[in-house]
Amino acid sequence: MAELTFGRYVSHNTCVHRLDSRNKLLMMIMLFVAIFLQFNLWSTNLIISGIMLIFLIICMVVAKVSLRQLFKSLKAMWFLILILLVIYIFIPNANHKFVAFSINGYNVYWDSFYQCGYIFLRIIMMLSITMILTSTTKPMDLTRGLEWGMSPLKLLKVPVHIIAMILTIALRFIPTILEETSRIMKAQESRGIDFAHGSLKNRFRAIISLIIPLFVSAIDRSEELANAMEARGYDPKAKRTSFQKLHFHLIDLYALLIVLVVFGGILTLFILDHTVTTVDIVYVLSGHHAIF
Repeated sequence: MAELTFGRYVSHNTCVHRLDSRNKLLMMIMLFVAIFLQFNLWSTNLIISGIMLIFLIICMVVAKVSLRQLFKSLKAMWFLILILLVIYIFIPNANHKFVAFSINGYNVYWDSFYQCGYIFLRIIMMLSITMILTSTTKPMDLTRGLEWGMSPLKLLKVPVHIIAMILTIALRFIPTILEETSRIMKAQESRGIDFAHGSLKNRFRAIISLIIPLFVSAIDRSEELANAMEARGYDPKAKRTSFQKLHFHLIDLYALLIVLVVFGGILTLFILDHTVTTVDIVYVLSGHHAIF
């Protein structure tokens, strides 16, 4: 578990590291929207997703984000993928058409495998975007970027700075909690507790022996953090200034244009795909025949 890299900043001198955090957040939002645009045909979805994945892998290589860590992070999700596959196989959608094989008269559709694989591909892309953001952006820069993005909410008396600080601390503490979990598991295993084998009752007791020390450790760490922030005079309600200012540079413009081209191209194809489908349906309902 300690190998997961969410929230862990890795210092490198790359063009992605030098980008403005506000620009990274904006590009992240556009890429997330592009990931969840679904087309009508399997082939179109797979081609667009493949292009997106290649683009994200190139970004990870440029940012020196470890691809090995990405695949290690996916280890914990194989069980989820198997559950999804079982659900799609035994509870197929009414629109499924392509039969892969039959078991005692029960049809198993290729559509089930496609939907499961497509969800897994989306998960990989979301993890990639998250890793690029958190690995190349310092926590304080991320806080300032989030605060800037939510600044319009200040007009509604929303405590924007407090929300941004909470999100950043939560993101930063994910790898710390994972490391603590790994440390406690090793300590408990050295005392004879088996997390992988035994009856369901024994495994449940083993999990309890992990969760309780983990909660105690998390509470202690939160108290230490609160005391450290108070000792440094932190006041969330005070009017705050920043020693380091965020600046939008020329490299941010280039990066934004690249992401805009990718996002704009996918969005255009999405609109055309659904427009053609809509026109086709109108022609069929009106008794005409048209080939697009």
